[in-house]
Amino acid sequence: MTQEGPARLSLLSEDPRPSSLEVSVVMPCLNEVRTLEECVLKAQRAIEEHGYAGEVIVSDNGSTDGSIELADRLGARVVHAQRKGYGAALQAGIEAAHGEFVVMGDCDGSYDFAHLDRFITELRKGHDLVMGNRFAGGIAPGAMPKLHRYFGNPVLSTIGRRIFGRRAGDFYCGLRGFRKDTYERLSIRSEGMEFALEMVSKMTMHGARVTEVPTTLSPDGRDRKPHLRTWRDGWRSLRLFLLLSPKWLFWYPGLLMMLVGFGLGARLVAGPLQIGDLSLDVHTLAACAAIGLIGFQSALFAALAKAKAVRSGLHPSSPKVDRLFRVLSIERGLLLGGSLVAIGAWGMFAAFFSWAGKSYGELDPFRTMRVVIPSLLGLAIGAQIVLASFFLSFTAFVEQSRGPRLGGPADSASE
Repeated sequence: MTQEGPARLSLLSEDPRPSSLEVSVVMPCLNEVRTLEECVLKAQRAIEEHGYAGEVIVSDNGSTDGSIELADRLGARVVHAQRKGYGAALQAGIEAAHGEFVVMGDCDGSYDFAHLDRFITELRKGHDLVMGNRFAGGIAPGAMPKLHRYFGNPVLSTIGRRIFGRRAGDFYCGLRGFRKDTYERLSIRSEGMEFALEMVSKMTMHGARVTEVPTTLSPDGRDRKPHLRTWRDGWRSLRLFLLLSPKWLFWYPGLLMMLVGFGLGARLVAGPLQIGDLSLDVHTLAACAAIGLIGFQSALFAALAKAKAVRSGLHPSSPKVDRLFRVLSIERGLLLGGSLVAIGAWGMFAAFFSWAGKSYGELDPFRTMRVVIPSLLGLAIGAQIVLASFFLSFTAFVEQSRGPRLGGPADSASE
């Protein structure tokens, strides 16, 4: 992150929620009767051994195998998630938690809740999120498929670190602890397996204090296939990373296409380019114009997406972003876009009048197209800038105009 990055989420934690409980351990559950008891008892023993004021919450996602009755007998608090999905179950459990700190983890026997103290220690130091790192703590044989261990997890974790600038060695570890008041301000929406990724990604975007501690991974005790689907969930992870980062989804690809399209195109406007036996002329110039135009559209999408993300609260604002959108006012956009439209139109008219009164044999079509193609490109880019300026102003107006509808209480009070 740059020095002008977003405000730290530590600001969100200055007013901790009043609670008699310090720790809530939340376990999402869907037919985990084989392993639930061991996990609940480990968490309860860890709470007791370290003297925490805590609770264990089992967030049920529709179990039919006796898991809920078992959780009741063990003294865990049972919460029933109304929506299906791993993330939905966690959301319900975290919402019901009374603790200042929440530690979440699967109850399939793969995570060791005896490591609870490692997470609480770091949370007490002021961290907003404490990630478990299974690669640092140890992965037992057979606990993680080789494709996930040596390819999927490392590759996607590397992508996550590159996009969000967070040095987390294990983006996918499901055993993690966090401050509940910080979590509540993030508006995490994923109801599926992306929930854990959205959490660490948003924490990082908002400048939260994130650290990690070693933990272990054991083979799960299920007698059925895991819910994870390698390629489907891998794609969903990558999709989430990109959707949370307009810079990587739109800006960088667009910038690359503009550099290639406009750079090579500018050279070809001056005349043909010979590279060995390859001759580049107006046909390549047309292709360069198309590449540059698509790149500009992508960059424009980056600005529109960033504006929407900041205004909706998905992304934090920053001085750098605020300055950018002050510069991108509707008046400046109209002036710039209108100028490009005028220049493009002038070029088109100039090319048209150069054709007038001349026979086909007198025309130099290649020379003419070196004027026509850049003129059309300028006209198209100018029109897009004008439309984007109106759209940005429209969305800002909509955000500012949210309030009671006509005929509501506000109208009645004004009469």
